[in-house]
Amino acid sequence: MPVRRVKIAYGPNPDQFGHLYLPDRPLTEAPGTPLVVMIHGGSWSTEFSLTINTAVARDLAGRGAVVWNIEYRRADPATGAPAAGDAAAASSSVWPRCGNDVIAALEALDGPVADALATAGIGVDRREVAAVGHSAGGHLAVWAVAQLGGRTARHRIGTVVPQSAVLDFTFPGVRDKPSVRRLLGATYEAAPGRYAQASAAQAPVVDALIALVHTGQDESVPVELSRHYAQQAAGRGQRATLVEVPGDHAAFLDTGSPAYRATLRTLGL
Repeated sequence: MPVRRVKIAYGPNPDQFGHLYLPDRPLTEAPGTPLVVMIHGGSWSTEFSLTINTAVARDLAGRGAVVWNIEYRRADPATGAPAAGDAAAASSSVWPRCGNDVIAALEALDGPVADALATAGIGVDRREVAAVGHSAGGHLAVWAVAQLGGRTARHRIGTVVPQSAVLDFTFPGVRDKPSVRRLLGATYEAAPGRYAQASAAQAPVVDALIALVHTGQDESVPVELSRHYAQQAAGRGQRATLVEVPGDHAAFLDTGSPAYRATLRTLGL
């Protein structure tokens, strides 16, 4: 199915925008077109952008979903500071700006995204939105949805799919990662509370299914991290499932991979 792409700003910063992918024709025969929010990974770094999700977003839209593929403010990989040109930066750390950007992008579903869908004549299922995040994007997806209590004013986010995600910054081995230290602007020893506050694993319990998918041969984010999250979530009363599939860390970006097929099954696409 051919798809269309519309660029939409959700804030004044140059990195506060997303690409909205639309099926070529409204799915009027369905009760509501599936709506998927995508949050890209890449170590919260300006080395990567939302375009790494382009092929996946186009494939999902080709299967009949509306896809809101978002950008957010990220850190300079050399310094850890917010990207050049971020006039709102008040500290040397990009956190919590990137997390708050994802919250704003989710809330944009009620505003500019809804306006674009109305113009296109496409109705979506507002009761069962899915948020999909790979790696760092999985952390941002779970954290932001939890801060919102799983809802915007007009949409319910019922499923979050963290793909080989870094969900607990306090976990041994994770808290020493250079990418995590750059994100938070401090070492764990200097700011343990900051690490806990930023951890998706310690975010509020939310009325949504956290449907983890993790690749077994991932050397960047070992599968033990998702196993740890799933076990911890059960004890906290957070609904969570874990599917382990073959592949490496980047497998989710390959639309022919078992990791991607597992994501499609989770989304019902």
